[in-house]
Amino acid sequence: MERFGRIDVLVNSAGASFKGFFEEMSPEQVDRQLAANLVGPMNVTRAVLPVMRRQRSGHVIAISSGAGLIGFEYSSVYAASKAGLAGWMSALSAEVAPFGIHTTMVYPGFFRTGLASAASLVWPEVSVDDYAERSAAQRVWWESQDGQQVGDPYKLAAALVTIAEEDPPPRRLIAGADVIALAERKIAELQVDIAAHRSLSESLTFDD
Repeated sequence: MERFGRIDVLVNSAGASFKGFFEEMSPEQVDRQLAANLVGPMNVTRAVLPVMRRQRSGHVIAISSGAGLIGFEYSSVYAASKAGLAGWMSALSAEVAPFGIHTTMVYPGFFRTGLASAASLVWPEVSVDDYAERSAAQRVWWESQDGQQVGDPYKLAAALVTIAEEDPPPRRLIAGADVIALAERKIAELQVDIAAHRSLSESLTFDD
């Protein structure tokens, strides 16, 4: 604000990746994961929205994850934070639209950032014997992924600039061929779930 007098785009991109089966994650780790990936973006957005409301314009972009579409084992708390981010942003979109503020939820696939590096990954603080063998295998797999991800983060950054210049911008950006496949899988699973119990679901209204 001091330099430009306005804020046109906010990108909530900071995040952390806590790995572990749910029973292995301490309550403190759950709090820290949600603080980084969900409450943090909320706090930054809360600080910026008054500026955008006064301007009657702005664009809030938040970085979720493919895990926000479909949760994966050993990432349950991470998936919760990213799915929560998506739910919050979906509701926020309707709340701020009357002020000319747009929102975009970005669902990246597996990008070659430092998120899978030894310095970034956070491992479980709780040891549960029933999970020990699978947990060890998961840790080996995640450690092997650093630097092997297929997505180019510089291309994703350029894509964010592209959508920030669109009017209107997209409500969602499914970012990466791998996460497109996840999104299509999610759609197919929902269709199966609807069809399997459609009659039961439609029978739950009050009888006239």
